[in-house]
Amino acid sequence: MPIKESELILNPDGSIYHLNLKPENISDTIIFVGDQDRVSKVSKYFDSIEFETQKREFKTHTGFYKGKRISVISTGIGPDNIDIVLNELDALVNIDFKTRQIKTHLTTLNIVRIGTSGALQTEIPVDAFVLSTHGLDINGMLHSYEITSINNSDIENAFIKQTNWSSNKANPIIINGSEVLEKKLESSITHKGLTATSGGFYGPQGRVLRLALQDPNLNSKMDTFNYKDMSISNFEMETSAIYGLAKLLGHEALSLNAIIANRANGTFSKNPAKVIDDLIRFTLNKLTE
Repeated sequence: MPIKESELILNPDGSIYHLNLKPENISDTIIFVGDQDRVSKVSKYFDSIEFETQKREFKTHTGFYKGKRISVISTGIGPDNIDIVLNELDALVNIDFKTRQIKTHLTTLNIVRIGTSGALQTEIPVDAFVLSTHGLDINGMLHSYEITSINNSDIENAFIKQTNWSSNKANPIIINGSEVLEKKLESSITHKGLTATSGGFYGPQGRVLRLALQDPNLNSKMDTFNYKDMSISNFEMETSAIYGLAKLLGHEALSLNAIIANRANGTFSKNPAKVIDDLIRFTLNKLTE
C-alpha cells in the first residue's frame, strides 16, 4: 500500500519536506552538525561542492573530499530535530517517491555526528575528543517507537537504581553506537564513553537560572554512575536519538564530540573554535583512510 501524502510529505519540486533534498542530492556517507554555520566549516575542506541547499535550520552541502563523496547536514538542536532528519534521510534512500512504496533493496547510510559537548568526568579535559560508544536517552523521544530490539535493559535498570530515577519521567534508554564506525574512527587521542542526551539545555542538564529542578542532585548522580566500568562521559542533546533511529532503520551511526567544557572541573576551552576545527579535520581524514 502506498504511503499517504500526509505521512510522506514532498515539496512541489519532489524534494522531501523539511530537508528540501532529492535522493540524488546526498551521499551514503553523511556528517551531522548541529549549527547551520558549521556546515561550511566542514565543506571548506572539500575539494569540490556539487550541491547546496537550505530550508529552515536544515542546511546541506554535498561534495568530494580526497575523492570520497560526502554530505554534511545541519540538524539544529535536540532529539525532536533528529527525528525529522533521520526519518527524512532514510526516506530519501529507502522509499520510492514515485510509487510511495518501501524499496525492496534497502540502503545503509553511514552517519557521523560532529558535535560540541561538556564532559562530566574530571579525567576528560577540555579540548579532548569523545567517541560515544553508547547513547543514554533521558528525553523520552525514542519511546514513540518500538525499541525492545535495540535497547540495553541491564544498563538502564542500573542507571534507574543508582540515580533513583523519578517515575514521573520517561524511562531512560541506552543504545549502542555503530561498532563498524567505531573501529574506523577510534584513535589514541579519542576518549570513549556513554553520552547522555537530554531534551533541553537548562533544567534537563541540571542548570539553574530561576527555576527549581525536579532533582537538583541528578548531575552528581550521573557523574558517579558506573556499570561494569562504564561511566557517563558527557552530556548533549542529539546522540541517543541518532543512535536509536539509526539502529531501527538499519543505518550505521557514531557520535564524536569536541569537549569545550568540563562540568566537573568548571572549566571551559580557551579556543573552542580550534578544537571544533581539529575534530572536523580528524573526522574527514578518518573517513577517507
